[in-house]
Amino acid sequence: MAIITISRGSYSMGVIVAERVAEQLGYSVISRDLLLSASDRFHIPEIKLVRAIHDAPTILERFRHSKQSYLAYIRAALVDRVASDNVVYHGLAGHVLLKNIKGVLKVRITADIDYRAAREAGRENISEQEARSILEKDDHQRRGWTKSIHGVDPWDSSLYDLVIRIDRFKVDDAISFICQAAKSEAFRTTEESMQQVKDMALACRIKAEIVDDFPTLGVTCQYGNVIVYTKEKSHSSKLQKQLEEIHKNNSGIYNLEIHTGGTFPPDAV
Repeated sequence: MAIITISRGSYSMGVIVAERVAEQLGYSVISRDLLLSASDRFHIPEIKLVRAIHDAPTILERFRHSKQSYLAYIRAALVDRVASDNVVYHGLAGHVLLKNIKGVLKVRITADIDYRAAREAGRENISEQEARSILEKDDHQRRGWTKSIHGVDPWDSSLYDLVIRIDRFKVDDAISFICQAAKSEAFRTTEESMQQVKDMALACRIKAEIVDDFPTLGVTCQYGNVIVYTKEKSHSSKLQKQLEEIHKNNSGIYNLEIHTGGTFPPDAV
């Protein structure tokens, strides 16, 4: 029983691996449908969430919502979905969004660009040079987006528990490696890890509800005890009123506090 995130480069067969791992383990798989969930829940056209993920970060500034808003919406939708456990998630920097949850198996599927270009050229009936140019542009865009939004390099192997070169192994090998790792003791779901997911889901929901008005706030939750952090020395009556309303309408919150000034803890969303 585990939560698995699969990060992948363009055209590295990561989608196929993710779907077959989920099938073999009997897990659910999450991908683009997460966008639809976030779009419906926060009343945002899906195309804007797609652009938030695939376009340059500056594109987001053309819309009413900030980069922080889109990140909060997507993260809230993701954590709600993985709270049920037994999930394989690919795309959207899941390894970063869930980095504070113990027991998440973080996998990176990668391949040499020549291998990917050859596959893409054959599939699209274009030259390998054209395919390589497309892949390099897409890689640059994805890498820049992750660096800008999350402050990490998706090609940094230290972010993952397992990195698989799909051009060196067969797809079946990659599936076997991941399934074997998911069944190991290190990634077995525990009461502690499930409580972490539950608390994180609540913190993410609260952040998503207030992020448009207060994009620089941080939120933590432990066993239903929620703390909202702001770097301002005093908080506004508007923030207080919004949080009181959230508290009143959410039975899962036992206590809610606002901490002003200082730095945010590392587990704040």
